[in-house]
Amino acid sequence: MKLISWNVNGLRACVGKGFLEIFQKLDADIFCLQETKMQAGQLNLDLPGYHQYYNYADKKGYSGTALFTKKEPLNVTYGIGVDVHDHEGRVITAEFEDFFFITVYVPNSQNELARLDYRMEWERDFLAYVKKLEETKPVIYAGDLNVAHNEIDLKNPKTNHHNAGFTDEERAAFSRVLDSGMIDTYRYFYPDKTDIYSWWSYRFQARAKNAGWRIDYFVVSESLKDRLVSADIHTSIEGSDHCPVELVIK
Repeated sequence: MKLISWNVNGLRACVGKGFLEIFQKLDADIFCLQETKMQAGQLNLDLPGYHQYYNYADKKGYSGTALFTKKEPLNVTYGIGVDVHDHEGRVITAEFEDFFFITVYVPNSQNELARLDYRMEWERDFLAYVKKLEETKPVIYAGDLNVAHNEIDLKNPKTNHHNAGFTDEERAAFSRVLDSGMIDTYRYFYPDKTDIYSWWSYRFQARAKNAGWRIDYFVVSESLKDRLVSADIHTSIEGSDHCPVELVIK
């Protein structure tokens, strides 16, 4: 089973940059998006063979997630059941027979860390949500987690220390996720691989210089470890400032 996650930085814009061709070529069983930046009715995608689900932010042109799956889920929910978090379209959860699949767009801590305190609330509540689901069956979650966990996960760790996405607080929060019994699947396969990133700033020719960050992840319950087949980051695929990330499971 092939799973793909992609922060498209505006789905309507990405469609104009080849999204449909990329989608068809990747041919995932589950394909999830973050930062769709749209409202209901603004785009109708023709995706034969896929069930489509969207979560829109209250604020227009902001955030948003989508989930496309070949197999119809048993159940689909939106948000995490905590009102303060559930107005930005950041989470869709699909229940399948033997796992939950979540697409998630984690809040950015923003310039001067204006939203870091809120981000820490989110981290606590989202992890609690995942662990509650795990009481029923294993969880796979994927998306833009807005954190580079370790120094090998970004090009310039020293100059970015204390910047949004690479604060001690955000990194520690992701460490707590892993300590709780979850797996960062890319690092499971490639614990020491460097210079592979999933996001590059549009400024300073960052992508051409490969001055990027690995902030897009597939995270799975420890109990799924024996089902992991491969992980990939499709660095050559353009259309957004992020590239798609992939997980294959049995």
